[in-house]
Amino acid sequence: MYLNLDVLKREWFSNVKGDILAGAVVGLALIPEAIAFSIIAGVDPKVGLYASFIIAMVTAVLGGRPGSISAATGAMALLMIDLVRDHGLDYLLAATLLTGIFQVIFGFLKLGRQMKYVPRSVVTGYINALAVLIFLAQLPQLTNVPPTVYVMAALSLAIIYILPRFTQAFPSPLVAIAVMTIAKISLNLDVPTVGDMGELPTALPVFSLANVPFNLETLQIILPTSLTMAIVGLLASFLTATLVDELTDTPSDKNREAKGQGVANIITSFFGGMAGCGMIGQSVINVQSGGRGRLSTFAAGVFLLFAILALSNWVQQIPMATLVAVMIMVSIGTFRWSSIQTISRIPRSETVVMLTTMLLTVATKNFALGVATGIVMSTVFFSRKIAELVFVDKVLSDDGNHRIYRVAGQIFFVSIEEFLDSFDFDELVDRVTIDLTHAHLWDQGAVAAIDKVVLKFRRNGADVDLLGLNEASATLLDKLTVQEDPKLIKQS
Repeated sequence: MYLNLDVLKREWFSNVKGDILAGAVVGLALIPEAIAFSIIAGVDPKVGLYASFIIAMVTAVLGGRPGSISAATGAMALLMIDLVRDHGLDYLLAATLLTGIFQVIFGFLKLGRQMKYVPRSVVTGYINALAVLIFLAQLPQLTNVPPTVYVMAALSLAIIYILPRFTQAFPSPLVAIAVMTIAKISLNLDVPTVGDMGELPTALPVFSLANVPFNLETLQIILPTSLTMAIVGLLASFLTATLVDELTDTPSDKNREAKGQGVANIITSFFGGMAGCGMIGQSVINVQSGGRGRLSTFAAGVFLLFAILALSNWVQQIPMATLVAVMIMVSIGTFRWSSIQTISRIPRSETVVMLTTMLLTVATKNFALGVATGIVMSTVFFSRKIAELVFVDKVLSDDGNHRIYRVAGQIFFVSIEEFLDSFDFDELVDRVTIDLTHAHLWDQGAVAAIDKVVLKFRRNGADVDLLGLNEASATLLDKLTVQEDPKLIKQS
């Protein structure tokens, strides 16, 4: 019980002022994004707004990463377009429910453990791509607009970056939003505002079930979208948690995060909301504004709800130029500048993986494709490096009739060629010993290579002995070998 109270205090009440103020900034920044993502998905703005505050509050309690922000996102909205266009909102709500179920299952299957197989270069490329996409997403708000917009954006950036040098009593993005909103109202400035993005809801969402037939046909319609959203959503959430881990130097529970995201999507589907996931941009805003605990995420959801219901008249007057400035701050803070500064010192293969992940993600706006490509490339590069670490030492007996090959390294499908090239099959000897004490056989290809070496020497009239196989390698060879006399295999 003491431990639970200690964890409760640390995760919820160790940074009350900072978390509440940071949550207020995030809540305001979520409004135009939720509306924009709803428009991308082809649904009413309230679908994204309802989803954002529900997901934020649920993941604050159940998620595995304190301080991480989850809500409606662009990555998920892009996956919904075809389903909404072809079948409508109700099928999207059903797909959101199934997405949540998948994510809960993935959480119980401990899918979060697989994050350790995502190389750092891939994570860096993903984060850099997101930073670039966040910046590019702001450009439409700065195109074909009155000159006043540029002035407000510049002044907002000035407040955001200069104010912290004098005081950190309040988050500078929140101050910028307040000052520019007052300026817009008092000076009656004609600039785009949050209200121009779409109509804000005026009531709380109500519980309802998706109006779709619960049959196999419906499942066939929503299954592909739901499975894709579940995987992409968890990938985004895990990478968001990883980034917040780095920013706060604290650990997270990825499997709990998967379950929390799943439950949040299940609940939001019952209240007219779209599926969501972790948001790197908003999480960076939260951390940079002083948010650290679960209270910051919960406060973001509560403030978003309060703002759209009780302060809608004021919220609609917030200049988009200021929110653009906040998001530019996010893009600058999100980009891993050290990855550029150290590009000449890190291995070339890691640089290629990072840049490929980044550029492919930016070009396609498909985060799953970018990350998957990066992982595959990293695997190939790693395999090639390991394949090069195969050494064969050759020793000939004094009488010239016995050749000993001492093999060290990892023998698998990539290293087979280097392994085979180390043997002189034309040498006329009576006996050949292959010492594998310092080697390991990994796959069927390795066994085939051993068979090839043994059979070639035997055809040339030499007796062949295999020595030093470890237990795992001996078992694999014993199962798959095609040698005529497997009894010659000897374990160390």
